[in-house]
Parts: sequence; C-alpha cells; structure tokens
Amino acid sequence: MTIHPIDGLVAGVRSVPGMERWLTMDLRPGTPAHLLTAFRTRNPTAPRLTWYGPDAERAEFSGRVLENWVAKTANYLVDELDAEPGTVIDLDLPLHWRSLVWILAAWAVGATAVVTDSGAGTGADVVTGADTGTVANTAGRADIVATTNPAAAQQRHGGASPTPLLVAVALPALQMRWMGELPARALDYCGDVRAYADEFFADDTPDPSATAWRHGATAIRYDELLAPKLETAPESASQQTASQQAPRRVLLEVRQGWAAVVPAALSAWADGGSVVLLDTAVEPTEKLRSSENINQG
Repeated sequence: MTIHPIDGLVAGVRSVPGMERWLTMDLRPGTPAHLLTAFRTRNPTAPRLTWYGPDAERAEFSGRVLENWVAKTANYLVDELDAEPGTVIDLDLPLHWRSLVWILAAWAVGATAVVTDSGAGTGADVVTGADTGTVANTAGRADIVATTNPAAAQQRHGGASPTPLLVAVALPALQMRWMGELPARALDYCGDVRAYADEFFADDTPDPSATAWRHGATAIRYDELLAPKLETAPESASQQTASQQAPRRVLLEVRQGWAAVVPAALSAWADGGSVVLLDTAVEPTEKLRSSENINQG
C-alpha cells in the first residue's frame, strides 16, 4: 500500500529565506527545516520511508508525502495544542512510521521530543549532549503526551500540574480515527489531523543549543541532530562505487530501538537516501532485502 498525500497533492514548493542558495550549493541538510525542504524538492516522488508492520501491512511514503504528513502534524501541534520552541512532547509511542512523523513534526516546531524504550532509565537531573556541554533535563515534565494508550497515560500524568494535553494516536495506516473510548479531554490525532494545512511555516526557530530530543539519559541538541558523523573506517572501493551509483536504501528494525533507528534514519535522509523500517513481527529476509533494493543494513 502506498500512502498518498493526506488531502490530495501538496501545494507548490514554498520559498524560505536562504533556500535558493542552499539548493544551488547542493548542501547536506543541516537542520530539520532543511531536511523537510529536501523531502519536497529533491526527487520528491522517490520513496523516503517504507514501513512493514504486522498482518502484512506495508506503507510507502515519497518525500513529498512524508513532508505532507509532517506539515499537517506540525500545524496540528501549533494550532490545536499551542506547541512552540521549548514545548516538551512525550512520545509515548512505539517505533512506527507515525512516531517518526511525530518526532519530525516536533522538531519542525522547535519542541523537545521525549522518547523512552521499554526498560530505559528515566535519566538524572542533568543529561549530557552527544558532544559537549550539558542541556537542561525535561524528565518528569510534559506539555503534550502523544500515546497509543490514553487511559494509562492519563493515570501516569494525572498528578502533574499543569496537566499535559493528551493525544490518542491510532497506529494502523487505514484507521481514520480512534476506535476505542477516549478519556475526558483527550484528543483524537487521526480524526483531527487531516483538517490541518499541507504546508507548515514556523513562527520561531529553536535555539541551536536547545534540546531536540531526549532518550533515557541522553539528550541531543538541535545543532547535533543532522551533524555529519565521522566514519570509523574508510569505505572499500566497492562500497564507494555502490554509494555513487544509488542513494542509500537502509534497513532498520524496531527492535534496534529509538537510539539506533532515529540517528540512522536522519543520516540516510540527509544523504538523499531512504529507510525501510520493520516491525518486530517482520523478519528481514533476503527476499525482502532484494525486493526493497536494500543496500545497507
């Protein structure tokens, strides 16, 4: 199944300050905003994200369609939930194509995304960034909670003051609304997000040193998200030839966890490549690798 833009074709490419210079210089995206620009301007109909879920679910997103989902979600965050730079969003979600949309949308508005794998620690009072310095910890505080279990999330955050806004997120690709009972004042993401605009214009940009996401005891700043990583070993001649012939098509698995999947996906996307993400119920067979043209992972 190929996922199409939520409400038809995305409107024409918008111009943002410095975009022309960035495009003509063919620079690697250095910020989430530049990455979203790349999704809709650099070979926008090519696959950027392919999801294999349980029960033979397969969903594929071109760059244009992925950016469309992120833009609608970012507009939903701003217009419905008053998100802005510094807002803390608890992603109480499993790794999934929807959760990747949510984390990209959180970064589009300059928020701090907080994710926790099962069994991960809660962090200390101060957490360290990937390279230098320290960033403020947001442990124990959330302004918005996106969750697949709204009843449990309401219990967990019920004593917080102020109480965070609770958003129920249904995971199946064809589920247009939350099918179960919602707690009082909880919102239905799938039922509401389609009404929001296809294009997102950020009112403010986050401080580069602000926390973009926190995972367990690790916090990543905005200026670290898309920073190029130094290779630990030089590529072989065959690897260099392959990389010159085709963009990276990277196989990632939910069982690897947020800390592995998110940086790998960002790196692949920044290089113009794409990601195939497998649910824990899906085995990475050679047949799958061949049919999806996997060349890494």
